[in-house]
Amino acid sequence: MPEPMLEVAGLRKFFEVKRGFPRATTVTVRALDGISFTVGAGQSFGLVGESGCGKSTAGRAVLRLIEPDEGRVAFKGEDVLAAGKERLRALRRKMQIVFQDPYASLNPRRMIGKALTEPMRVHGVGAPGERVARAELLLAEVGLPKNAMTRYPHEFSGGQRQRIGIARALTLEPELIVADEPVSALDVSIQSQILLLLQGLQERRRLSFIFISHDLGVVRYFCQSMAVMYLGRIVETGPIPAIFKEPLHPYTKMLRDASPVPDPTRKVAMLRIEGEVPSAVNPPAGCHFHTRCPHAMEICRKAYPEWTPLGDGRGVACHLHKV
Repeated sequence: MPEPMLEVAGLRKFFEVKRGFPRATTVTVRALDGISFTVGAGQSFGLVGESGCGKSTAGRAVLRLIEPDEGRVAFKGEDVLAAGKERLRALRRKMQIVFQDPYASLNPRRMIGKALTEPMRVHGVGAPGERVARAELLLAEVGLPKNAMTRYPHEFSGGQRQRIGIARALTLEPELIVADEPVSALDVSIQSQILLLLQGLQERRRLSFIFISHDLGVVRYFCQSMAVMYLGRIVETGPIPAIFKEPLHPYTKMLRDASPVPDPTRKVAMLRIEGEVPSAVNPPAGCHFHTRCPHAMEICRKAYPEWTPLGDGRGVACHLHKV
């Protein structure tokens, strides 16, 4: 396994929100409840799960776009959460993000050239002419013409705007990129183009990725290892081939079986799971998945399973695999 680029341990983030009318009450949303994972240098690590499981919050907390409540985030051995303002500014040159909605992340009143040169100006990289030249090279690298510099976001398609978002993330020569659902808002044909672009950039630049997605097919193609999240906690981790061949957690098996298989001759038995995803405000006692699990036992309703490492990079939190 390659040297770790990023190590996350015990990351926790709760949000206090007001609900109810006319008398609002304050409730706690347990967005992240002590997650841990490692991203190898030059590797792509997938964070997967249904909407609301906390995976996007995890990506933002790693970069301190959201301040975590507890935990440790180490980038190449350096504690990100302990970094002061100036040091964090320097670290963010090495850790960037590509957002799910590229249009929402671009200023509609600012030309693309300004959007690409601004990070370089803020961090004092190069002279004005050098910044423009570098921005043009980045546009070419992501497959866009030079004249895109003088156009506005609304003049581009969704796929082109995502290419611009990728180019902007590359302006400061990062080593780690958090890709937050980067293809979920795009047509299937455009998704493949963006994935190929990201794959090429990773190989040429030796980038590490945290790839956040609900689509296991995309994660299977792009990532080497993954973690499965459910209601703010990681329930299984491991290498992609092993997890897809033999998922250990019933929730992972549900996600795998619900993922389309690009083979019309292969029969797939779709696993039916009863019930809805519980609320992160009031998660079920014991194992959070027991209300939907076909293998639920009495202990599952009473105690949350301890994390069980199983070797070869695999681990699971499930009473079915207690050792």
